[in-house]
Amino acid sequence: MYKNYLKIALRSMVRHRLFTAINVFGLAISMSVGLLMIAFISDLWSYDDFHENKDRMYRVTTTNQDANGFRMNLASSSIKAAYDIRESVPGIEDVTVIRRGFGGDAEIGNNKIPMDALWADNSFLKVFTFPLSHGNPATALQEPYSMVLTEKTAEKLFGKANALGETIKFDSLNYKVTGILKDIPKLSHLDFGALVSFATVVLQNPSQDGDFMGWGTFFDNYTYLLLPEKHNLSMVQDAIDEVSKAGNNSLTNQQIQLSLQPLTEISIGTSQVNEIGASLDSVAIWILVALTFIVLLSACFNYTNLSIARALKRSKEVGIRKVVGAGKRQVVAQFIIESVVISFVSLGFALLLFVFLKEQFKGLHDFIDRLVILDLSLATMMYFVGLTIFIGIVAGLFPAFFFSRIKALQVLKGITSLKLFQRVNLRKSLIVVQYVFSLVFITTTVIGYTQYKSFITYDLGFSTENVLNIRLQGNKADLVTDKLLELPAVKAVSKSRIVTSLGNINGSQLRYKDQNDSISVQQNVVDANYLPLHGHLFLAGKNFRHKSNDVIENEVIINEKLLKSYHIGNGDVNKAIGEIVTIDGKKLAIIGVLKDFHYEGPGQAIQPLVIRYSTNPGQYVNAKISTADWPETLAGIEKVWKELDHNVHELDAKFYDDQIVQANSGFLMIIKVIGFLSFLAICISSLGLFGMVVFTTETKLRDISIRKVLGAGTGNLVYQLSKNFVILLVLSACIALPLTYLLFDKVVLSNFAYHKAIGIPELLAGFCGVLLISFFMIGSQTFRAARTDPAKILRTE
Repeated sequence: MYKNYLKIALRSMVRHRLFTAINVFGLAISMSVGLLMIAFISDLWSYDDFHENKDRMYRVTTTNQDANGFRMNLASSSIKAAYDIRESVPGIEDVTVIRRGFGGDAEIGNNKIPMDALWADNSFLKVFTFPLSHGNPATALQEPYSMVLTEKTAEKLFGKANALGETIKFDSLNYKVTGILKDIPKLSHLDFGALVSFATVVLQNPSQDGDFMGWGTFFDNYTYLLLPEKHNLSMVQDAIDEVSKAGNNSLTNQQIQLSLQPLTEISIGTSQVNEIGASLDSVAIWILVALTFIVLLSACFNYTNLSIARALKRSKEVGIRKVVGAGKRQVVAQFIIESVVISFVSLGFALLLFVFLKEQFKGLHDFIDRLVILDLSLATMMYFVGLTIFIGIVAGLFPAFFFSRIKALQVLKGITSLKLFQRVNLRKSLIVVQYVFSLVFITTTVIGYTQYKSFITYDLGFSTENVLNIRLQGNKADLVTDKLLELPAVKAVSKSRIVTSLGNINGSQLRYKDQNDSISVQQNVVDANYLPLHGHLFLAGKNFRHKSNDVIENEVIINEKLLKSYHIGNGDVNKAIGEIVTIDGKKLAIIGVLKDFHYEGPGQAIQPLVIRYSTNPGQYVNAKISTADWPETLAGIEKVWKELDHNVHELDAKFYDDQIVQANSGFLMIIKVIGFLSFLAICISSLGLFGMVVFTTETKLRDISIRKVLGAGTGNLVYQLSKNFVILLVLSACIALPLTYLLFDKVVLSNFAYHKAIGIPELLAGFCGVLLISFFMIGSQTFRAARTDPAKILRTE
């Protein structure tokens, strides 16, 4: 029986080539997106699967709340928190701490090779499953100035020779290679080329009372726990809560809460600041899944509409089947099998599209390329087959039940006697739903792109025009600035530790009058030229003065937000001048108050900030350039860099405005994805509308012919046939546009501290575009039907 159903399905597909092609095309496009999403999520679920103890490994995260109620969720935690957990929390098998920030030029003989690494303690290789190809994992990270390299890094530094026992020099300090790690799998949230023993950084920071070991110093350190096989997670969390309470006893203006995050939820989890590796917010994933599901559902609606559009021809077939004894189950099975067959045919085309789309998807942003592989595995293929069957069943379900309700006697009396054709409300509803989805997609794309343009042109509170930020990469800042100032196009040069407004965070702890009370502040370290070069505005006080390298740091500039949040000088900008604050154990006098500016970017609320002084902040040189010949100027800067760097590092120089665009590229990536989905949704919805128009014109050909005989003109007939569809589109807009507005105004943009208000043109732009496409789809069919010869239609009446 099922063999016969399959034959009938194939014959029907061949007989109705146009409808088959449209169905296969619509399903293939939507399924390719579904396949891409399955591969994407499959990769994310596979992160850190290679660790033997992954199910009992947890990361300690930090929630920091200040006196104003501002909460920051961080993936990192303080070293003191790790030590306190190790000493006072029972039921833990092991604790390991890693720290970011090790980097520089590895000197081997006369060669210098740039290299970054993580500090890791001796428990690291016990907690994580990163096997060594050479060396002893029990002692590889035990001694100070010991280093473990990955195989890739070892080959880069020493070629094919065994690097175990070799010495590498960093900043005149010798590090011994004590182990060689097998290369890190790509689907690992930790990605590094080398590990340096944590005992090294402890030795370099001997004071246990300073900010290095401070309870609130949680920006650069990460703590991981390995729990026993039979562990009580709630009891461990309760004990960690007690550690948090004990640590918070020394704080007044902030509270820190430590929490446990399963290792398997790091790549797909709650969004957190300061992630050390690859991760994606679970909310973003669910949004992508929902959007993909909508596109798939729209394609199923499209199949339903096109199937019903053929109802005049298929009803006779079903009627005859019922006369010879077919029941409802047999009719349902026949149409379900037909839709599943079409779905499998679509899968073949979808796989071809998937191969193309995955490269385009990975090319949207470097982050995606680093995050996933998107290769086809056996498990992924099984998911693909499951999706195909699911789509086939969903797409064919309504047509199957639709045709199963047809009575043979009604068909024999005449097709027009079928009451099913007089009740088209459900099909109209499908059209409305499809176009609601399409309008939400395209309006979201328009609004999102408008917001993106607003972010990259937002007034940050300082000048970024023609500022070129050059990363020093270990070179001496004074030599670089002196050489740059010799170029005629370089008008001013400054130095800074970070480039602000790109989402970078550099923080510290600040104390005011009560030395036991601290507050987390953001900071940048700059020279005396920095604030004038960027056009920062002073509300009170003055800028730093140029000082010699050996002068002890004793001054600081704060922003207006810190002044008000911590009530420095009772909130008066003039009284704040001369007040003393303590940062990193140093007592600093406030010499200026800056007007608030966007340190993180317009998407984030302005936070308390300090600007500290150094003659050599050590990371960036900022060059203000004025030239009419940019190629020559940039070539001159490249030449200066090569002379000073001796070809060890490639010049890393970016214009500030370009960096702001790059910092918001993730947002643009999301807009591109939604824009692509909106294009697919509109195409599929238009095909569904096409099916509905075909259905309507086929069922109303007799009415059209009678109207023409009675003198109705073509324009009048087109109007009569298309007005209902226009009403459906307007109804879709009345649902979709307010829904999209509320979604952005109340949900999406509420996460951005500063954004552009949504305007009427942004809401109507997508609707006008969809309306034009729909007019073309409707007009082409209704005009053709209106020009039909009535004699051919009425000759049998």
